[in-house]
Amino acid sequence: MSKPIYPCIWFNNNAQEAAAFYCETFTNASILESNPIVTRFKAGGLLFMLLNGGPQYKTTPAVSYFVYCNGETEINRLYDLLKEGGSIVMPLGKYDWSPRYAWVQDRFGVNWQLDVEEINNEQKIVPNLLFVNEKSRSIRAAREFYMKTFANSMQLMDMPYPFEAAMGEGTLLFAQFKLNGFIMNAMSSTLQHDYDFSPGNSFVVECDDQKEIDYFWETLGAGGRYDMCGWLADQYGVSWQIVPSILAQLMQDPEKGPRVIQAFLKMQKFDIQALKDA
Repeated sequence: MSKPIYPCIWFNNNAQEAAAFYCETFTNASILESNPIVTRFKAGGLLFMLLNGGPQYKTTPAVSYFVYCNGETEINRLYDLLKEGGSIVMPLGKYDWSPRYAWVQDRFGVNWQLDVEEINNEQKIVPNLLFVNEKSRSIRAAREFYMKTFANSMQLMDMPYPFEAAMGEGTLLFAQFKLNGFIMNAMSSTLQHDYDFSPGNSFVVECDDQKEIDYFWETLGAGGRYDMCGWLADQYGVSWQIVPSILAQLMQDPEKGPRVIQAFLKMQKFDIQALKDA
């Protein structure tokens, strides 16, 4: 696995509009690829894939994106832009964990947590998993599962619940960790919520060979659910796409591309040789 993990956000046929908005909103952001199905852009040191998947799935606040801003001017600017046409989950202000923080859902339904605190990494936007309801005590186990699954992983930060929360000693409220160079956050809530993880937010794992495809497919999918076209949901309900790194190249071939697409539409787990033979 030579490439880092990256997030995919599901849109109802307005991915290109959303990508243009995000590239106008975030500094030093640019669109890398755009076609009627997929748009890829980079912002805050993070690659995003936006998928025009139709109305089948929607994003939920169970996956949000922390934006670590470089000062009050930047967080104020992003707050004003991202909340326009959307909604405010937590207004911009001072909180126990940050001198300047906000949570907004933009007009496309994507959730952003803005924090004035610095992060010592080129990745300034960090996906966040929110474990709610019966999963609220699962951060530590999930973090260990992901770190065991991906090579070159490390624990960056743990924040346990305070004693008075009565969540059990050592239960994590927040964690930050790195998987193969990709930083993720995880947090939990003691409140009841009417949402959970959804294929509206997923994480793409590009694999260099069939051995890697097989490994991540079996390991991440164990105890979860296997879907079509390389999609699966792990035991916590988080969606992943296990795809060959050569897939985009094969699809762009004018002659083979349509046959490759027809071949993988019939697959659950990707078969790289079958795609090459299509």
